[in-house]
Amino acid sequence: MNRVALKKPAIEGGKPVRKRFLIFGQPRLFREEIDEIIDTVRSGWWGTGPKTHEFERRFAHYSQAKYALALNSATAGLHLALDVLGVGPGDEVITTPLTFVSTANVIVHRGAIPVFADIDPDTWNIDPAEIEKRINKKTKMIIPVHLHGRPCDMGAILTITRKHKLKVIEDAAHATEAWYRKKKIGSMADFTAFSFYATKNLATGEGGMLTTNNKSYALEARIKSLHGISHDAWKRYSAAGFTPYDAVYAGYKYNMPDLMASLGLHQLKRLQANWQIRKRYWQRLDKGLSDIAGITLPPKSLPDTTPAYHLYAILIEPQRIKISRNQFIDALKFEGIGAGVHFDPVHLHSFYRKTFGFKPDDFPHAEAVGSTTLSLPFYPHMTEKDVDDVIEAVRKLCKYYSR
Repeated sequence: MNRVALKKPAIEGGKPVRKRFLIFGQPRLFREEIDEIIDTVRSGWWGTGPKTHEFERRFAHYSQAKYALALNSATAGLHLALDVLGVGPGDEVITTPLTFVSTANVIVHRGAIPVFADIDPDTWNIDPAEIEKRINKKTKMIIPVHLHGRPCDMGAILTITRKHKLKVIEDAAHATEAWYRKKKIGSMADFTAFSFYATKNLATGEGGMLTTNNKSYALEARIKSLHGISHDAWKRYSAAGFTPYDAVYAGYKYNMPDLMASLGLHQLKRLQANWQIRKRYWQRLDKGLSDIAGITLPPKSLPDTTPAYHLYAILIEPQRIKISRNQFIDALKFEGIGAGVHFDPVHLHSFYRKTFGFKPDDFPHAEAVGSTTLSLPFYPHMTEKDVDDVIEAVRKLCKYYSR
């Protein structure tokens, strides 16, 4: 190929696509959130209180779950769920290796053993057939992860769990808006954990939500989320009067404060409108990149499911592109485009290799995706021009570095 006629990448001295850097992720903020935070600050009640409880009520309705518990992270939600469901030393919990390390970390925190099941290469989500191969007498539960916002095959997974009498905790950190068939993600499993980190579709800076349909699970999780005491601070110190508390569990400090809930109340209101923007930008990226050799576009969602459109991740095809995934990310940076990686497989991180003896080639499908994936900027705060700049930069690099 004659590279003289091609646009030289900025990393090699060419002109960048953008002058102003497009960061990888940015929440969409409006005046309503700012006013709500100011109101909370002036109220004098900054901790967990009436706005957090209102956020919980609204999110439970949104997710079609009976109960919702606002927390300081999705990780806290996963850990609480494992605790309430009785996971402990010697137990095994099956999950995907293609996820953020927190999914596996919480299993370790309970003294249990993370057992990975490889992904389906057509969906990048955990493969139900691989789950079944790893079930034994020590298996306690399964944590499917709805990667990038695409729902797992929950029908197959729930069939397996019923057959083997296992519990299910959904890691829905990416999947707040997602549906599986006619059921909302958050309404099917024993517990579902959502993330409201700054880059998530519903963002409160940090934060998360844990949903369940089981009343006793919800009550235990709520008490354990705040030191294991029987009344939270709002109830103890509200105008209704002081009420003594009793520590009934050795609990945690996982509660969400009203300052974070102030953001969440309004982020939730416009979640569907933002989802429509994400869907439009997803289609624009698909159309703009579909004819480019050297990359694989994100998988299609399973039939009868609705994705959350959280992350737009592509794969760099090493047989067609001369530079590595990491070099591609560096080259995008010089073009003025931020990018991320979601994710390097958990089993290849040093802690998991040293502690559990995992090694390369243990989960080939997850490793194939994990070693070549990169996530492009994709959020409602972007403009259509921003999206087009992302397309232009990816096309430019793919053509220049084509084998």
